[in-house]
Amino acid sequence: MKLTIRILGVLLLACFVFAVAGVIATWAPDKPVSALAARWAQPPSQFIEVDGMQVHLRDEGPRDDPIPIVLLHGTSASLHTWDGWAQSLRGQRRVIRFDLPAFGLTGPHPNNDYSVAAYVRFVGGVANKLGVKQFVLVGNSLGGQIAWATALAQPQRVSKLVLVDAAGYPFQSSSVPIGFRIARVPGLRVLMEHVLPRGIVASSVRNVYGDPEKVTSELIDRYYDLTLRSGNRQALAYRLDQRMSGDEAHIKDLKLPTLILWGAKDKLIPLDNAQRFASDIQASKLVVFDTLGHVPHEEDAQKTVEAFKEFLAAAAP
Repeated sequence: MKLTIRILGVLLLACFVFAVAGVIATWAPDKPVSALAARWAQPPSQFIEVDGMQVHLRDEGPRDDPIPIVLLHGTSASLHTWDGWAQSLRGQRRVIRFDLPAFGLTGPHPNNDYSVAAYVRFVGGVANKLGVKQFVLVGNSLGGQIAWATALAQPQRVSKLVLVDAAGYPFQSSSVPIGFRIARVPGLRVLMEHVLPRGIVASSVRNVYGDPEKVTSELIDRYYDLTLRSGNRQALAYRLDQRMSGDEAHIKDLKLPTLILWGAKDKLIPLDNAQRFASDIQASKLVVFDTLGHVPHEEDAQKTVEAFKEFLAAAAP
């Protein structure tokens, strides 16, 4: 009996030691912007003040472009997701992209307001700060929902709209990134504010790619580092707690040239949502990429930006 108790005690101690070792190995405290900027805010990055936040932004291309292109990223992403598009477009067009509140180097909203209305005001605030009156608006996932909501709220400012695997309608995911699932569980998300295994981030990124083999170590580094930006993990929890109602019933009211780009292998927001956008928005065009996932613009920038360029040329008066 004493031997059994002793063995049980040894096993419990071993489990405790392994648990502590695991926490120590994956301990990941917040990082200030100053510690991340050297790698992730290199030129042409700049920071501008909008709504009490220092917004990380890149503004490239000719300043005499009368209607710049504004690119909005999705949940837990950053302006870097558009690197390939910016590289292809900035020679001829002014391209503006920025980290949305709760993400990237911009970080949390001072009032933790992550409603669609707050994001719409934010996009307008950035445009005002830059002196941009009208723009082509492109958005992926959450950014797509913000994009069409902005087009509804400020129709005089949005000349053309591009929705890339956009949120908006109710949907049933076939697979959700593990990072999102953890952020929805109160106890686990509190733990994840201090502990973050790199494997969780890697798994989450691979989940949104049509071909997970395309996910590089540098790409995982970027998502991992920017998740550690001070306050971002708490902000993600706030964001996911807030219902992202964007008046989807009014999507049918959109009357501007609209391109819908979608990855057929999107496991987060299924293809039937793309078809619904195409049905509801008059004279819209749907382009589906059979091998791509939820972030097709990042997974294959060249193929997707070519479809965007064709849309701009066709939509020009």
